Amino acid sequence: MADSQSDADKIRNKRLAKLGSQASAQSNTGGASNGEAASQQSSTGASNQNRTPKQNELSGSKVNISKPVEKAGNSQNPFSQLGGGQSNPKINITPASSSGTSSMKGEKPISANGTTRAGDWTGEWEDKTIKAIFRLSLDHDHVQDSHGHRLHYIDGLRQELDEQGAAVRMTTGNLDQALLEVASNLGKTTPLEYLLGCWKRVSRQFRGLKPEDPRFNIVREARRLCMSYCIFAITMPDMFGLDPPDSSPLTQHLLEDPEDDRGICRDFLVEAISRFDEDDTIRSAIVEAVEELSRQLSRMTMNDNYKPYIFALRNLVQYKPIVAAIAQSPLFLPTTISAATLEAATLLGPFFAMSPLQAGVTTNYFSSPKTRDRGFIANSQNALRMTLNTHQTDLLDIVNHIVKSGEEPKGKMLDWFAMCVNANHKRRAMQVDQKTVSSDGFMINITVCLDQLCEPFMDATFSKIDRIDVNYLQRSPRIDIKEETKLNADQNASDRFYGEKADGKSNFISEVFFLTLAAHHYGGEAANSKLNQLEKDLKRMEKHIEEIELDRHKFVNDATRLKMFDEAIKRFKDKVDEGLSYKYAVQGVLLDDLSQARSMQFMRYVIVWLLRLVTPGQNFPKQPLKLPLPEQQPEVFRCLPEYFLEDVVGNFKFIMRNMPQIITSTQSDELVMLCITLLRSSEYVKNPYLKSGLVTIMFHGIWPVYNRSRGILGDLLNALPFATEHLLHALMKFYIEVENTGAHTQFYDKFNIRYEIFQIIKCIWSNTIYRERLSQEARINLDFFVRFVNLLLNDVTFVLDESLTAFVKIHKLSIELRDPSTNLEQAVRTEKEEALATAQNSAKSYMSLTNETVAMLKLFTEALAESFTMPEIVQRLADMLDYNLDAMVGPKSSDLKVENPTEYSFNPRALLAEIIDVYLNLKEKENFVFAVARDGRSYKPSNFEKAAAIMKRYVLKSPEELAAWKALGERFKKAKELDDQAEEDLGEIPDEFLDPLMYTLMEDPVILPASRQTIDRSTIRSHLLSDPNDPFNRAPLKIEDVVPDTDMLARIQAFKTEKKEQKLSKANVMDTSPD
Repeated sequence: MADSQSDADKIRNKRLAKLGSQASAQSNTGGASNGEAASQQSSTGASNQNRTPKQNELSGSKVNISKPVEKAGNSQNPFSQLGGGQSNPKINITPASSSGTSSMKGEKPISANGTTRAGDWTGEWEDKTIKAIFRLSLDHDHVQDSHGHRLHYIDGLRQELDEQGAAVRMTTGNLDQALLEVASNLGKTTPLEYLLGCWKRVSRQFRGLKPEDPRFNIVREARRLCMSYCIFAITMPDMFGLDPPDSSPLTQHLLEDPEDDRGICRDFLVEAISRFDEDDTIRSAIVEAVEELSRQLSRMTMNDNYKPYIFALRNLVQYKPIVAAIAQSPLFLPTTISAATLEAATLLGPFFAMSPLQAGVTTNYFSSPKTRDRGFIANSQNALRMTLNTHQTDLLDIVNHIVKSGEEPKGKMLDWFAMCVNANHKRRAMQVDQKTVSSDGFMINITVCLDQLCEPFMDATFSKIDRIDVNYLQRSPRIDIKEETKLNADQNASDRFYGEKADGKSNFISEVFFLTLAAHHYGGEAANSKLNQLEKDLKRMEKHIEEIELDRHKFVNDATRLKMFDEAIKRFKDKVDEGLSYKYAVQGVLLDDLSQARSMQFMRYVIVWLLRLVTPGQNFPKQPLKLPLPEQQPEVFRCLPEYFLEDVVGNFKFIMRNMPQIITSTQSDELVMLCITLLRSSEYVKNPYLKSGLVTIMFHGIWPVYNRSRGILGDLLNALPFATEHLLHALMKFYIEVENTGAHTQFYDKFNIRYEIFQIIKCIWSNTIYRERLSQEARINLDFFVRFVNLLLNDVTFVLDESLTAFVKIHKLSIELRDPSTNLEQAVRTEKEEALATAQNSAKSYMSLTNETVAMLKLFTEALAESFTMPEIVQRLADMLDYNLDAMVGPKSSDLKVENPTEYSFNPRALLAEIIDVYLNLKEKENFVFAVARDGRSYKPSNFEKAAAIMKRYVLKSPEELAAWKALGERFKKAKELDDQAEEDLGEIPDEFLDPLMYTLMEDPVILPASRQTIDRSTIRSHLLSDPNDPFNRAPLKIEDVVPDTDMLARIQAFKTEKKEQKLSKANVMDTSPD
């Protein structure tokens, strides 16, 4: 133990010597006399009875805080001129001296009795001032000043002065001994607390003096001594007889108001920084204090008094040397750390973890959430946002100071952000274990902070867009994208591309831009996804509670089991309340106008950057964007992470759906252009659901909001030249593409996507430019348009059939369940009730689609009747119309009657009127008239008469339209007669002349190259519209590959000619027979 203590003493003395490594009085005065040097040594120590054990150990030598060397010229230390030009203090361990006086450069020598050669006034002032500043007393009866402050009686110093016969007054020469004695006998007050109060007072005194004032040097020396002892109190508390503390003594003082006597003020920090180069322990002490601040904050939430910690760090990072020191802390950037521990185990983690989304804070804002009305929730969310905005502003200030303090701290700050996003890839997993990732609040704070770091380069003219380096990801980027799905490249292609490293160094704008993109993906977008899942989970839990409550009657007679049942119910309800509180809190955070506007501005820059990538050489946005995009896709775009586009889509979908009011018209142009560009050249993006998000953005953008009947984007879609030129083709192309998405839900997904496409088309249909474009599309891209029409027809057929079938089921099941005579067993009744519920849900879903698809069919047939009466289309269209007309007005139409049809969006009269409009739109097309008449399954002249009666009774059509409908019905009858006669004239048709799929006489037979089957051209064209394979052997097939069967065509024509001649011959015979 003795050896250990001896080692400790050696270490302590070494540190003291290091602090006082400058030369003693002779060096200080640049060759002063021996008398002057001696006068600078410490006076004899205090008596043994007043000393602490540590002081007794130092009795052989004295700690003298001597004045520094004043070097000529400018110091390399940027802080050397602070504090009135005073350089750093030095500490000497000097032998005991009998002198109690001190002489300083620039100051008149003080005699042995304490008087000055110029008179006694400065000595008296020095004595009075030092006593007032340090609250000292050399008179044991004088223990309180005129302001009521306690004075510290210095018994040891008084005894020494008496023994030496010196004047009983305080000087800078005996101040060091006085400070050591007082700081070692403070009782409950710590040395640092006492000395910080002294520092405030001496600094105020110092600022009030000019260098030419003879009092200036006295106060300067007292100030220097005070700072030195403050440093001792922080770094060597054992010097004052204290046990080593568990944490830095500086920590708690950093939390105080800097203007308070216990706080750390600017003057203190400036002076401490000026001594960094001479004493590493000062730097280490500050870093240790910041680390302790971080550790303490990690155990707190926003419910606690966290703001002093934020203010403390904000104050410290204003000083570049402190930032440089903090950045060197092992806690700033740990080498190995998990996502779950980032918030507590990194130096900045606890500061960014502060959020209203912390456990306990959400329930504080939204206690008993089910009982709260909307007003309370809205007010709580506003309060939450105000608190969070203030905190995020503080975080930005901290980060800005770190970034601006130097290259190394800036690099480490960026590394910390990168570490946070790279460690949290699992936040975007399908199933997220919250214990393995960082919290939503932490990641949202990072995202918002990075958004704000981007603001300086995000001007309205995109003047700095070219500073975003396209080669950044090929240059050892900070963000990890290796495992990310790419926009249009597989893993091998991506690895090859990023394996080719780019030269050069990435600039700060590029670093922040790509970090912000990643932060949005793993931060705000992940929180949004979690919110959507949480809403579904809450609905499921509430339904589960309702189901459990139904079993209460089973336990009413068993008190023990009933208690257990109630406890289980309470646990479920508490869980729901907790989830509901969190939901309201997340909504409050995400639905913040300011942060979302900032986020949207960043996404606008991402959009422009992406458009520049896909249009090399066009210099967008300075030059207009031209479509279509090049067939050869830029490799840099193909290999981008998918989330670069997903972030944009997710962000604008959220804003369009929840807060469209923050979108301005100037921010929408680029968004619309991106949507149209990537839908028009859809091959640039592999993921169909990502492309469907572009449709959803425009769909939400045309929803009526406030005083804008066509939503945020409706007017723009009708006025922007880029949109009027390319939008319609883009929508039609994607309408075709979503027929096959590759997912197991593609059948249902396509209807949802097409519903949104229909709404957009309805919004722009009043614009004649679009209808002209549609006509042009039908003429120029005939095959493309036929595919679109075919799929539209498929959809109308399917959804109409599903809707009407569902209504028939609802009608029949409702009658059965209401009829008391059926006397159904409970199991059968339950089964039928479930079937009824299923049919009702089906009717609701499909009827909405039915209304939209029929309306779209009406619009398109009105504009392009020619396209809907092409050979490969017209018969299917006629069959579909006849079938549904029969269902609505035929003998079984009464089966469609249901209670509350509006609940299903079912208006049978309006639907009938639109179907009739389609007939009337095509009335001038002769092949359509014959196609209707040729429908042997559903065509019935009586249906047209019944439809006319309904329209007339309910005034669904004008007299002119009713007349046209009646005339059309007569034409159908005549065409039917002609068609029947033609079929009769042909008689028995050889099977080889019949189409193998439709069993009709072939008009244009062709041979399929793979199966060698002969089929009518219109039939195979119709088949290939929905299936690109040979119908007989499933081999890939294109319409260009079929070969005309000229031999078969000649034989069919010969057959028809023969039959025609037979008919004429028969007619002639009849004409020449006698009457």
